[in-house]
Amino acid sequence: MTALPNLRIDADRLWDTIMETARFGATPKGGVRRLTLSKEDGQVRDWFRAACEEAGLTVTVDTLGNMFALRPGQDMTKAPLGFGSHLDTQPTGGKFDGVLGTLAALEVVRTLNDAGIATEAPLCVCNWTNEEGSRFTPALMGSLAHVGDFTAEDILARRDAGVITVGEALDAIGYRGPATVGAQTFSGFVELHIEQGPILEAEGKTIGVVEHGQGIVWYDGRITGFESHAGSTPMHLRRDALATLSELVLAIEALAVQHGPNAVGTVGEAVIATPSRNVIPGEITFSTEFRSPDAGTLETLHQGLQAKIAEIAARRRVKIALDLIWRKEPTHFDPTVIAAVRGAAETLGLSNRPMISGAGHDAFSLAGIVPTAMIFVPCKDGVSHNELESAEKSDCAAGADVLLHTVLTLAGGRPA
Repeated sequence: MTALPNLRIDADRLWDTIMETARFGATPKGGVRRLTLSKEDGQVRDWFRAACEEAGLTVTVDTLGNMFALRPGQDMTKAPLGFGSHLDTQPTGGKFDGVLGTLAALEVVRTLNDAGIATEAPLCVCNWTNEEGSRFTPALMGSLAHVGDFTAEDILARRDAGVITVGEALDAIGYRGPATVGAQTFSGFVELHIEQGPILEAEGKTIGVVEHGQGIVWYDGRITGFESHAGSTPMHLRRDALATLSELVLAIEALAVQHGPNAVGTVGEAVIATPSRNVIPGEITFSTEFRSPDAGTLETLHQGLQAKIAEIAARRRVKIALDLIWRKEPTHFDPTVIAAVRGAAETLGLSNRPMISGAGHDAFSLAGIVPTAMIFVPCKDGVSHNELESAEKSDCAAGADVLLHTVLTLAGGRPA
């Protein structure tokens, strides 16, 4: 329990910063298009750097553009407590996904400054590069490289659909920093985020105390059939790549339903190589994924998919290549950090419940090397990755207050 139970963040200031940053990449429908390392991402990064420096933080940037804003502690021999999220968005994203966690971390620092409170351990506000994975793969790119799951060299060479590399994109906006990836150390990490699901809103709860995160398996696939005339090729002689994909999509859906409620499966992308109105599709590339909080279920889904691919390909006389490009096992957050989040919510008198995160977050990466947990707040109708994404000002403030008191519990805080 924090020794400063009456301390609160400035709700108006937090809301104003969220609305201010939403102008970088604003869309006509009220959302945000701020793809990682785009011009708009560079603009919001510049804003964030200036705001951090104005708050007295020292900002460093590593080779992959991960940003770390350090507030000194009374004991600089201790590793800093990290907190934050990301500022990049989906192509048709909203104002709150990732942004809330990053700006709430900044607001925590501003609140501590206003109140003249020093923490025993240093604090480090983080903005991680390419959490979304909508321009470059994998998602969580910056945090995964930070913990050693990928090398910086590997990530710098990754290309987007326009064949621009991560390294080239970083250079274009001036955010290939001098710091070595992974050099910034932490004593722990806390991330505030909108739920991106409907549970909190449906139950009338304000705070989700996230205890676990789903495992994720990502695949890239290619179906190779045979292009032929749509009018003169009999149905029984066709090797239709699109019809094959249609069957495969339903098989993926059936596997997820079979292992529900602890499994989901999605085909998120599909591209016909040379589409034409009167040509049977001969080649299609696609992406698919499974998620589950149980490692055994994740493996069962993987094996089930291999079996379905073999059966469908043989029957339809096509080739189906499936590459596993990323696998993240289920995340189990640290009991001490979880207790700090729950204690903060209880101290503030906020309704709360334990939760499993269905979406992936940078905290999943950090959990592999330091004690970590997450805080969720409701979003309207559970909608996210959409321009209609919305959250209440009061809920954002409540989440930031819980973040503030969790930080004080873990880093130690008292009037300077």
